Amino acid sequence: MTEKMKIKDLEKVVIRFSGDSGDGMQLAGSIFSNLSAVLGNDISTFPDYPAEIRAPQGTLSGVSGFQVHIGAKKVYTSGDKCDVLVAMNPAALKTNVKFLTPQSVIIIDRDSFTQKDLEKALYTTDNPFAELGLHNEMIDAPISSMCKDSLADSGLDNKTILRCKNMFALGIVCWLFNRPLDYAMHALQDKFLKKPTIAEANMKVLTDGYNYGHNTHASVPTYRVESKGEKVKGIYTDVNGNLATVYGLVAASEKANIPIFLGSYPITPATDILQYLSKYKELGVVTAQCEDEISGCCSAIGASFGGSLGVTSTSGPGICLKSEAINLAVIAELPLVVINVQRGGPSTGMPTKSEQTDLLQAVYGRNGETPLPVIAATSPTDCFDAAYMAAKIALEHLTPVILLTDGYIANGSAAWRIPSLDDYPAIKPPYVTSEMKEEWKPYKRNPETNVRYWAIPGMEDFQHRLGGLEKDYNTSTISTDPSNHQKMTIIRQAKIDYIANCIPAQEVEGNAEDADLLIVGWGGTYGHLYSAMEMMQEQGKKVALAHFKYISPLPKNAAEILRKYKKIVVAEQNMGQFAAILRARVPGITLCPFNRVKGQPFNVVRLVEEFTKILEEK
Repeated sequence: MTEKMKIKDLEKVVIRFSGDSGDGMQLAGSIFSNLSAVLGNDISTFPDYPAEIRAPQGTLSGVSGFQVHIGAKKVYTSGDKCDVLVAMNPAALKTNVKFLTPQSVIIIDRDSFTQKDLEKALYTTDNPFAELGLHNEMIDAPISSMCKDSLADSGLDNKTILRCKNMFALGIVCWLFNRPLDYAMHALQDKFLKKPTIAEANMKVLTDGYNYGHNTHASVPTYRVESKGEKVKGIYTDVNGNLATVYGLVAASEKANIPIFLGSYPITPATDILQYLSKYKELGVVTAQCEDEISGCCSAIGASFGGSLGVTSTSGPGICLKSEAINLAVIAELPLVVINVQRGGPSTGMPTKSEQTDLLQAVYGRNGETPLPVIAATSPTDCFDAAYMAAKIALEHLTPVILLTDGYIANGSAAWRIPSLDDYPAIKPPYVTSEMKEEWKPYKRNPETNVRYWAIPGMEDFQHRLGGLEKDYNTSTISTDPSNHQKMTIIRQAKIDYIANCIPAQEVEGNAEDADLLIVGWGGTYGHLYSAMEMMQEQGKKVALAHFKYISPLPKNAAEILRKYKKIVVAEQNMGQFAAILRARVPGITLCPFNRVKGQPFNVVRLVEEFTKILEEK
């Protein structure tokens, strides 16, 4: 058999790396994903790990996973099922059996399938594969013992040596998919730059894993996923949603020529935003890890008062604590970007799992009438655009803006073409001018937009105070007059309503003109809903998708779209929050809700089944 005959070309493949929390599955998966992106593949990833720093070793609750979907053309999700499963122990195999198909290839560490390991994973027999009903093709490798042999002369202790076994597994996967090792080598050198001995050990084990596959399993066919999509020319990289959010904020700062101040408190899954943004001091970025959520938000408001773009990042529990400070930014009318990377709730909930359960909190979750814009990013790469627009709206309309992402897109990654700032709209804050100084008041407004003019402390002749007490419309002094309060309440709402003129019209994809079913979604579920629409179209059904990014205010054509279709299903990872908003703002429409709150991404096949039932109902 020739080498050419052994290689099978694939359009796409889903690989899931799985093992204990300390087995390095996230690193192995990330390196393979980045390698694939560099080679021109489209990718979508899904890190899936427990909340504990180090869950009990070998147990079902301690399994950590990283799934990557690699495509020759565009891919929209991390995949429902996996074509290859790397299971570093029996618990990983058992936890992930639901993701396998009869055709899936399983790679295991034979050394970890001892009787003790089987008992920890709650097997009742000594044959886990028969117990799970598995008859799959398997690469049964003694990964742990081969790592020990490979690094016997390295001088490293046994514990450190076994930490390299994820690279042996990665080497096998690279062999299986004909991936060169050079990028992985560079990635390891960068990661362990200050620990060259560890870097060398990992690189040696990676090479040995590749050679093991090549020499020991020579009769097994290998695979190739070559890029076939017509990508726009440019420089591509692999980004997760948190990193793309940071890039978007920095881009907006550069475009507006206004420095960023981030006041934040660490919280899963938003902490990376603070860590990433702190690396850009040379661009004028100032970051502060504050003592709590409240001080993080208040310090950002203070920075905005001083002329910066104030930003604060958190997750759902942190938004609860920040709500009073966000209210201060609303009434003081200062720019503020509030990033909520949604996670499973309520309370501490499921910190490492993803949901869309903070939507009503974002739109309504403050005391008083406190309208503000809400934007929801739709994918890891869209986090860049969403963050840029959140900053633009905050600066141009002097308002706090809540940017919703979620754990799935924040930690998941995708291939991203680095854009040019020339392709993005200008950001023009409503600064005061010298001509205004005679008649200027802190709440003097543009009559069209209802946006007040922004005076920065230190500007001569523009001394002023802002605060949380209601102000008089004419004099900007404190006022408790009933009629004035009514007027100011209406104006604050009108200011936010006007933003609908500054955002894009809502697009409808698919069979936009004659669909029998309109799928409606928002935020990070875009990839799954788009894939479900495509699958239904392939079955001959007329289906369209309206996926909302701008939640409040809604795009101006939202009502027209929603009144056009007879059957509308609203799919969201909560108990119907966006559907409730749509019913309130577009009276008279009939919506079919599809709700799941499992802390896991939608399953595309299940979506198609449920949407088909709704479509076929009389």
